[in-house]
Amino acid sequence: MRTTCAPLTREADPSLIGFDPMRGPEIARGVHALLPVAEQLFDELRRLSRDGPGVTREAFGPRESEAHELIARFAREEHLEVDRDTAANLVVTLHGREAGKRFLVVGSHLDSVPRGGNYDGAAGVVAGVLALALLARNAIVPPRTIKLLALRGEESAWFGKSWIGAHALLGRLSSVDLAYLRVDSARPLGDHLRDVGADVDAIAAGRPLMDRDALAAFLEVHIEQGPVLEARGLPVGVVTAIYGNLRHRRVVCRGEAAHAGATPRDLRRDAVVATADLIVRVDAQWAQWLARGKQLVVTHGMIGTDAREHSISRVPGEVAMSVEIRAEDSQTLADFHRVVRAEAESVAQERGVAFEFDEPIVNVPAAMDERWVARLDALCGEEGVACMRLPSGAGHDASVFANAGIPTAMLFIRNQYGSHNPEERMETADFAAALRVLVRALLDPLDRDT
Repeated sequence: MRTTCAPLTREADPSLIGFDPMRGPEIARGVHALLPVAEQLFDELRRLSRDGPGVTREAFGPRESEAHELIARFAREEHLEVDRDTAANLVVTLHGREAGKRFLVVGSHLDSVPRGGNYDGAAGVVAGVLALALLARNAIVPPRTIKLLALRGEESAWFGKSWIGAHALLGRLSSVDLAYLRVDSARPLGDHLRDVGADVDAIAAGRPLMDRDALAAFLEVHIEQGPVLEARGLPVGVVTAIYGNLRHRRVVCRGEAAHAGATPRDLRRDAVVATADLIVRVDAQWAQWLARGKQLVVTHGMIGTDAREHSISRVPGEVAMSVEIRAEDSQTLADFHRVVRAEAESVAQERGVAFEFDEPIVNVPAAMDERWVARLDALCGEEGVACMRLPSGAGHDASVFANAGIPTAMLFIRNQYGSHNPEERMETADFAAALRVLVRALLDPLDRDT
């Protein structure tokens, strides 16, 4: 079955054969011929995963798999080598001149949050496959082999665990991780990995599925998931660091259910009021920490009473919520986590309730490679692309590679309407600017020992 996207021309431009790094700008200008193809790929991704107002590509589910197959078909049509690794990540390869050199990896993800936006993750995968297609159709053999990775299961919305494909690839998924249940299916992650052909035994053994020493660098293109670039009027950003996070998927407040009319205020152990009190106190602490110059964000993304029991005439005896803390350094994460636990204990004593916290899921912060940050910044300047350096409050697959000791860098693309929502937006001109910079980086990468 062929993709609905028109394949790129097979005829190589003779002026581009026999690549010279000095001709990088000329080659990068060729990305503009690919923009209609990019739009077709994004349209097809939206079509196959449309879900009400947004898109849903569930991690290790059929719509994520369909998205992988769409990219795989397109890559085959462009005569690129297509494979899947033992974690079921899609791998597209363009071989370089010197087989003995460490290879470059460019990649991102294709899953989404439920009813999210179409460009989160997909922008990076489409940018990567188009960069390789541009070189392949012009018979350009890059200095190093380049691999595109479409990584499975990046979004934490499905299992609570982020960056699953990247963690599996580098031998960093534990037996605890493999037991996490997917929110919609209530089946464990290990079963979903088997469904898509992953080698769960190898993953469970903690064996790296890719030799990290064979990687020269990992580069990721991604939409910015906040408003900074839009507010500054800039199309592209160069990421300096990625915040880590500490998450409790389930914090349960246990009070005492009671009749709404017959129980006076001073005799209530209202789980909703106690939970609200905790949230307000944590929010006040967050404000104080920000005033002291601490950089962090705190979110309660899920909260509710038990639908099997709640009633308009019942004082609720139980409430469950989530807690997520993000910060640029691990010490801030740990310190504010202690604040949350202390405030919970204080509320519990004052209101006659108890708070039960599940085991936290922790993802440590990651610093981008300083040399690559400078390289991408310089390439933006050479391409006439206005940019700025900024940290990422959102998490990304890139952090897993960075924390494994692999030189890692990211380019952000301006996003007009936020992320993790159906209104997520990306201008084609901004995508083209990032794609030009990516092509330049792949054609003239920083050296690393061969």
